[in-house]
This record gives sequence, structure tokens and C-alpha cells, in this order.
Amino acid sequence: MDLRTLTIIIGARYLIYFMLLIGGIYFVSLQREQRRQLAIFGITAFLITYIVAWIAGLLYYDPRPFVSGHFIPLLPHAPDNGFPSDHTLLASAIAAVIYPTNRPLGLIFWGLAILVGISRIAAGVHSPIDIIGSMVIAFLVCTGVHAALEARRKQKRNTV
Repeated sequence: MDLRTLTIIIGARYLIYFMLLIGGIYFVSLQREQRRQLAIFGITAFLITYIVAWIAGLLYYDPRPFVSGHFIPLLPHAPDNGFPSDHTLLASAIAAVIYPTNRPLGLIFWGLAILVGISRIAAGVHSPIDIIGSMVIAFLVCTGVHAALEARRKQKRNTV
């Protein structure tokens, strides 16, 4: 296996675990109240992100490139709907959840999410629309959840 192939496989399959590890370390480094707020935000955002992605997958079908292109992908995968990319969705959701509390780390995570998506395309298991769709869904949902939670916090502070 050459270095290019190995890099694609690591990015497509394992980079997300690195993001989870670094995100977990960041989470435990926070003070108690910040951890509580990030946990509420993260759990809510991840849940809604996956519900929206599931609905989007029901509404739009994109055959995987290896199915329509009749080739063997670098990663074994079922020939099901490629839209949206679950790996890119999770990587993007992690980035979108971290970004409001730590912009430098959030930007690094967005870069890693892009690398996950590019690797999934290079591995032949997703097309660009699957990746872009995942990133847009994660960004919009997480931004909306963050705005709603911030509005709720401000409302609570004003009523106390």
C-alpha cells in the first residue's frame, strides 16, 4: 500500500476518532459550568443534526461513486444511499459545536472535517454533494441550536 492510499484511508476512516479524542480532552479541560453548557449544546445539536440528516437522506438519493462508476472503493462499503456522509456529518458537527467556545480549535476541526470529506471522496465512497450536504446540515443545525440556547440563557438572566 502506498503512502497516498494509506493517507486517504486514515483520513476517511480514522481521522474522526482523533477529533473525538481531542474534543473529549478539550471538554474535560473546561470548568464545570462550561462543561455543562457544552454538553447540553452538543447533545442537542448532535441529536437534531442526525435527525435532519436522516430526513435529508430520505428526500435525496445519491448513489455512491463506486456503484455508479463500477469500481472497487478503497474502503468496503454497502452500496446504499451516499447522501449525506455520516463521517463528514459527525466531523462537521464536532467542529460546529466546538467553534463557539474555542474558535482556534473550532477552525482546526473545520479543517479536519474538510479532510475527512475529501478523504471519503478520494476513497470512492462519497461524491462531493454528500460531503457538502453533510457540512451544510451540521453548520446550519448547530448554529441554530447555539443561537436558541444563547437566547434562552439571555432570557433567563433578564428574568432573574
